[in-house]
Amino acid sequence: MLRRFRLSWSVRVLLTAAAVALSLAPLRAQPAATLIQMAGQVSVLKDGYPHALFKGNPVQPKQIIVTGADSYAQFQVSDGSTFEVFSNAKVAFRDNYPNWSDLVQLLIGRIRVHIDHSKGPNPNSVATPTAVISVRGTTFDVSQEEDASTVVTVEEGIVGVRHLLMPGREVELHANESIRVIPNQALGMRQIDKGNIFQKVMDGAKEALYRIAMRPTSTGGNTPAPVPTPGGPNTDKGKGDSTASGPAAPPPPPAPTPPGGGGGG
Repeated sequence: MLRRFRLSWSVRVLLTAAAVALSLAPLRAQPAATLIQMAGQVSVLKDGYPHALFKGNPVQPKQIIVTGADSYAQFQVSDGSTFEVFSNAKVAFRDNYPNWSDLVQLLIGRIRVHIDHSKGPNPNSVATPTAVISVRGTTFDVSQEEDASTVVTVEEGIVGVRHLLMPGREVELHANESIRVIPNQALGMRQIDKGNIFQKVMDGAKEALYRIAMRPTSTGGNTPAPVPTPGGPNTDKGKGDSTASGPAAPPPPPAPTPPGGGGGG
């Protein structure tokens, strides 16, 4: 009888410990994405309001990243993978937490994702309102258009693209291939654009502009030098400043009186 009591007590202790561990799991530190490069306006939505982000700031799971016009942000996650967010974009980080395979959900705009495979297989996925992109490769580009269509372009490796709104097979894209996912049209192999050169050239030009924008200025500031006011005071006389004024000119001499003129007495 005593042995049975002790056994049941031990089982209860184990069950209680397991329940406590499960309840504390969401309280553990959540892996964040760190902002490592930026230009322009980058913010995160908190309670429906944008809060500015700066280099080195973290973004937690389920938070939404927003970029302004002519803006750029690059984030790095704990496994070494990165994702870049371009102008006028809205991205939810780890929106399906704690499903760690879901990296980001692109709501609008354009992103570029680089998955780090240096430590072995690293399955990830990216979602949009129209498509789900399963990553088997390294680097790819996703754009969510205003007409709700999604454009996926692979730079390196392989990705699988599946329509989120319509049933059908998954389409596999290789390097230099792209596909447009249209909301009311099923995916098919014939939709794959092989060697989308024009798109790649445009993307490269955009990225070059963002890289230039992120470089620090050599002058240390953006305030222009004051422009001299024409006719203003001259502090450097004799140096060819045609707009400078010298001392005031003397008044002209009085006009001579004509002969026989004047008042008679």
